[in-house]
Amino acid sequence: MAATDEIEHLSVDTCWSLMRTTTVGRLAVVVDDQPDIFPINYALDQGTVVFRTGEGSKVAGALSGAVALEADGYDPRTNRAWSVVVKGKAHSIAEIGDLMDTLDLPLFPWQGGEKDRFIRITPGEVTGRRFPVVDPSTWTTLPDGPHRASCE
Repeated sequence: MAATDEIEHLSVDTCWSLMRTTTVGRLAVVVDDQPDIFPINYALDQGTVVFRTGEGSKVAGALSGAVALEADGYDPRTNRAWSVVVKGKAHSIAEIGDLMDTLDLPLFPWQGGEKDRFIRITPGEVTGRRFPVVDPSTWTTLPDGPHRASCE
């Protein structure tokens, strides 16, 4: 079986289920006409993704256009990894009722400091895939060539 035949394209429901198994993802935004990526802690809330942050380029980029959030995981029992991408629009949670509901979500940023902004990503597209993880020895040599260079 070819490697691409082993890729399982996931249903939207499976993507959401997998995203519930982790709380860390990478938020992709555009800042000053350049792509940027930020690690975030997130929580799922009624078919949306919510994160808590402080003011800065992450908020400015998230609120100025389309965003993408990627979360990944690995199941050692099956030796399969998964990757889910949520693409959509982000908006600040400002209505008092929505903000009060959001305060109960398990959002625990890793970095200290003021984190008084709550941002909600409303998905336009949710996609995911699951695939087997290859044996690391696959990558120790190049085809018909020397060992790969070390980054140390």
